[in-house]
Amino acid sequence: MKVRAHLIIHGRVQGVFYRRWCLENARELNLMGWVKNREDGTVEAIFEGDEEKVKEMIERCYEGPPRAMVTKIDVKFSNYGGEFSDFRIVY
Repeated sequence: MKVRAHLIIHGRVQGVFYRRWCLENARELNLMGWVKNREDGTVEAIFEGDEEKVKEMIERCYEGPPRAMVTKIDVKFSNYGGEFSDFRIVY
């Protein structure tokens, strides 16, 4: 089953290559969507794909790249949209 997860990632997640890390991991898991920095210092992402791979990506997001320190992640699941053709960093 395909799903969509919308994440807001809190902690030290900007200036530590978190978006690039998300891009590489999402592509490795064959997920679609996007990731971006938010003005409040959090990182926002949408991951779409196979449910198990999306859940694996969420677990990976708690670790992040070496210099990141994730304190919490807000996750909302919703219906798969299918409008993305790849995974990218957006601004």
